[in-house]
Amino acid sequence: MKAAITPERVKHALEAIHEAMVADRRHLHQHPELSFQERNTGTYIAQRLKALGIETREGIAGTGVIGVVRGAGTGPCISLRADIDALPIQETSDVPYRSRNAGVMHACGHDAHTAMVLGAGQVLQELRQDWNGTVLLLFQPGEEKIPGGASLVLKENALRDPVPKGIIGQHVTPELAVGKVGFHAGPFMASSDELYVTVRGKGGHAAMPATLVDPIVIAAKLLLALKEEFERYRQGRNLVLAFGKFIANGATNVVPNEVQLAGTLRTFDGTLRAELHTWLPRWAQEFCSSLGGSCVFEVRSGYPVVINDPALTATMRQAAVDYIGVENVVDMPQRMGSEDFAFYTQVMPGCFFRLGTGGNGAVKGLHTPDFDIEEDALVVGAGVMAWGALSALTS
Repeated sequence: MKAAITPERVKHALEAIHEAMVADRRHLHQHPELSFQERNTGTYIAQRLKALGIETREGIAGTGVIGVVRGAGTGPCISLRADIDALPIQETSDVPYRSRNAGVMHACGHDAHTAMVLGAGQVLQELRQDWNGTVLLLFQPGEEKIPGGASLVLKENALRDPVPKGIIGQHVTPELAVGKVGFHAGPFMASSDELYVTVRGKGGHAAMPATLVDPIVIAAKLLLALKEEFERYRQGRNLVLAFGKFIANGATNVVPNEVQLAGTLRTFDGTLRAELHTWLPRWAQEFCSSLGGSCVFEVRSGYPVVINDPALTATMRQAAVDYIGVENVVDMPQRMGSEDFAFYTQVMPGCFFRLGTGGNGAVKGLHTPDFDIEEDALVVGAGVMAWGALSALTS
């Protein structure tokens, strides 16, 4: 006879492995690997899963891993997803577990995401005689780099045998205190595309301006004019156009022939996104031509909008209320950040929620060289994932 699984049972099981989750997170933090290069990370995850007696599938989208936790009886399937790649950032934190790989750092919490899905998987494995169905533990590579590991997981049909009826993911959030989680049904995180612009003119000696078609001046005017024109085009809609790179490899007395710009485009509207993919290059080319230059404006399609399924999100929200209390479950606003988890939400019900990892001190932002988390959050995130998966299987 099966014993009832309650939030208290899950909490008790997770408290017993809290130190193991911390150890997993710190090991991964010390040994970060860039997108699609996570070979040692994938090996470590596979070894941990096998040691727990969990069926393991390796080589997912190159370096990813899937663990298959099967309950005692037949039933539906749900997937828990963690991303495993790090960022090209030099860590400045002076902690014992700081990165040992120069110029590479887990500055976005993927080490914590991985440790929490490992923890949730261990608890589900320990309790498997008391629930029905299957949970796929997806450890996905390459979230930080286009085309996004999620798109490759789907392309190779890795989520199968059985096919999940939905997928659940989470992201650490330093703006939220430890013990809290946040949800948002519907469109949650923006699409993101990369913009690469080459502005060309005629370079030469800076002392002979009459002979030049200065691409630096054209590019500077293009940025200002494009920003102004974009504001008119935006008409108050939730859009972002920003450029973070401007490279003109000249010298004090040398004007180069071309300038490179790079930026990002973000929106929640798929139709508007498609319009901008056409409008931006055409407008920029016409503008540069009017100043005697030219430009190549490339839009590289990135990630679509993360759309949280209302039913699965409601299930997860109630699971979180049951697990940590209604006072610790908050509503999250839409975010202009992007996530390749979006690819999953285009083809199956998905829920992507935010996990509080902030402490009492100053908030250390994501993608910064001193980013860190309060590790008490690990048991919260793993618990919401495990209890949420069980709730989703029976909903």
